[in-house]
Amino acid sequence: MQKIAEVIEASTTEFTAQCYELYRFPPLGALVKTVDGTVEMYGIACNAMTSGIEPGRRPIARGKDETSEEGVYRTNPQLVKLLRSEFIALVAGYRRDEKIYHYLPANPARIHGFVYPCSPEEVKEFSMSFAFLNILLNTRLPVPVEEVIGAALRQMSQVHDDPHRFLVTAGKELAVMLGSDFNRLSIILNRFKNTLNKESREHSGGGPGVSPSLISPPRMGDLGG
Repeated sequence: MQKIAEVIEASTTEFTAQCYELYRFPPLGALVKTVDGTVEMYGIACNAMTSGIEPGRRPIARGKDETSEEGVYRTNPQLVKLLRSEFIALVAGYRRDEKIYHYLPANPARIHGFVYPCSPEEVKEFSMSFAFLNILLNTRLPVPVEEVIGAALRQMSQVHDDPHRFLVTAGKELAVMLGSDFNRLSIILNRFKNTLNKESREHSGGGPGVSPSLISPPRMGDLGG
């Protein structure tokens, strides 16, 4: 697997990686990894940014006389050296001795550690358990956590044999984790509702999609008593 970035800052809960190519960061929610000896640390991409390399110096507009954005870079080839693309990955687990653990490793990632995108097989194996969702739900991020969870589950579902079943199961797990926080659960479910409906139509031969209510927790009035 080809490396895409390098760790430039790290803590127990997250690491920041600088991409080797401008704008070539992983999509929101993508599973990536960095290796430290016998430990493979998994992270979920949760925020990306492109900025100037020099601290405190912002890029300036250069395209007034250009007809396309590509023209700006052709006329100013130095820009690829003056700008950098970075992303933050939230640590969501690790692998040691061929076993995956869905909690934080003992040590943070190493500075200058290479970062790789995870293969479909790795994503599938990692997402066989939803325990990593607890880490995401209890973390403060620069972007809404609900957006990150929704994006991660959408991507993970695509590597499973039955994406529809995967998303339904994920929704039920989230309902248990969030308890009575129905509003937050609804926000997350809506983030992969379209994917769920698409998979449902494919399963039913083009019929109507499934409602998110099928994976929502029951309302108080439905519990009886």
